[in-house]
Amino acid sequence: MKTHTLLMPLDMHLHLRDAVMLENVAPLSAYSFSGAIVMPNLVPPVESKEDVIAYKERIMAAVPNDYFEPYMTLFYKNYDKAFLLDIADEITAIKLYPAGITTNSEGGVNSFDIEEMRETLETMSELGIPLCVHGETDGFVMDREAEFMSIYELLAKNFPNLKIIMEHITTKAAVDMLDKYDNLYATITVHHLLITLDDVVGGMMQPHLFCKPIAKRPEDLDALLGLALEAHPKVMFGSDSAPHPQHKKESCGCAAGVFTAPMALQLLCEIFEQFDKLDNLQAFVSDNAQNIYGICPEFKEVILEKRPFVVPENYSGVVPMYAGETINWAIESVE
Repeated sequence: MKTHTLLMPLDMHLHLRDAVMLENVAPLSAYSFSGAIVMPNLVPPVESKEDVIAYKERIMAAVPNDYFEPYMTLFYKNYDKAFLLDIADEITAIKLYPAGITTNSEGGVNSFDIEEMRETLETMSELGIPLCVHGETDGFVMDREAEFMSIYELLAKNFPNLKIIMEHITTKAAVDMLDKYDNLYATITVHHLLITLDDVVGGMMQPHLFCKPIAKRPEDLDALLGLALEAHPKVMFGSDSAPHPQHKKESCGCAAGVFTAPMALQLLCEIFEQFDKLDNLQAFVSDNAQNIYGICPEFKEVILEKRPFVVPENYSGVVPMYAGETINWAIESVE
């Protein structure tokens, strides 16, 4: 059997939720990943030092048998310098959500007034705290990410020493923006390397492929593949794996989010092998992230094997991407 080894895989954009959902899904990421950037959009959001410490403790309690480092984030507000100095050692990044644009983001940013944001963003620049951004406007849904490019430019120009992560990019516009500014970086999900909007609503609605930002056009997918397959040094893997109970997905008002955590590495092997780029997968799923964030995850070796793997129909009530379907790679062992 053909095998492929990955060292210290990292998921640089992950939703673990809380309570019972956290207990159900966190072990699935901890099994195959050395660490992950954990999103702070809980209810209520993670906004204080006490919130960060308590949430990390709950995550670690949910994964007691696997080495896994949750890289904690704070929900963006216009924090003062004293607060950021006090919390800097507890967090890896701060996550900015435009208000109301995605799940549990109602308390996000309403106005990108540079002067109002200056103290926070200049302090983050001084302390080396990256700003992770969900980059969408409230415009027409297919144009929201492209419209946000002007805000990325505004932030990049005004805070040239601030490391800005364009999260889960989905468009050629974002790909084109990446190299315009030295301080812009990006994460890409596995599902946005596989699907377009046609896969979601071109036939019968596929609720378990519905996410925000939504999948876009074939030319956008091609642009993303070009970045990922070459393991562009400013790009890293971030699953944006977003679990919801089955009844929240298969309902009127379908929740946005694709659950990929348990099979993300297997799907990435399939994609990179298809294009004869398996040698670049290590950089995409670990090395680039270590360089961008300056992190040193503890050793974990994941051996994947090319053999049929049937994706489970659900994981504790959460339906994954490609549920019940057969994919071409499986995890053989984790050391």
